[in-house]
Amino acid sequence: MKIAVVSDSHDNLEKIRKFAEAVNTEGIDLVIHCGDFISPFSIKLLLSKLRCDFLGVFGNNDGEIAGLISASGGLIEKPPALKTIDNKKFAIMHEPLFVESLAKSGDFDYVLYGHTHEIDIRAVNNCQIINPGELCGYLTGKSTFAILDTLQNTVEVREI
Repeated sequence: MKIAVVSDSHDNLEKIRKFAEAVNTEGIDLVIHCGDFISPFSIKLLLSKLRCDFLGVFGNNDGEIAGLISASGGLIEKPPALKTIDNKKFAIMHEPLFVESLAKSGDFDYVLYGHTHEIDIRAVNNCQIINPGELCGYLTGKSTFAILDTLQNTVEVREI
């Protein structure tokens, strides 16, 4: 399964459009957003453009919770979200709380997070930690996301 991992879109509608276009041409099965959408209009735009499944968690800047839940059809939830996807165990969150401990626990195949706006791709005790950086590009000047292939167990960072 190919999963696009993205975070910190921060209402950057141009980058959201470009991200959706890239995802749609890559044959992605699922998009996981690690938080900080900001406004309901940005998630509406993203979901209207994607041709794959979606799930997300709230970030620390997502203040309009009811609006985001409504606009996403309930596809955004409070972190941490613990999911089994493609027979792999995922911990999905925004802030990097206990990332190392979760990875070291042996309970997860993947720990996904955002918040820092910095790319962090590494393995700890056979657990892949993934922070795709920031989609918005506001802090680093780079708009990035990651593509996780669960079959090959590979992660590639893409820049828009």
